[in-house]
Amino acid sequence: MDNLALTPLTGILLLLVMIFAGRAFRENWKAQEEGWQKRAWLYGLPAAFCFFALALIPLAN
Repeated sequence: MDNLALTPLTGILLLLVMIFAGRAFRENWKAQEEGWQKRAWLYGLPAAFCFFALALIPLAN
């Protein structure tokens, strides 16, 4: 675990996934159409995972 670090490319990919999944989560939450809760979980979990990965795993130089 000592050499665990994100490469810049991995960091950018995680950031993009977080942005698009977070936006889809927010749109489903606002619309609240039929089955919105399942879709919110489907988009919310990857967004949360990417956020915590970016916040807690350092970036490599």
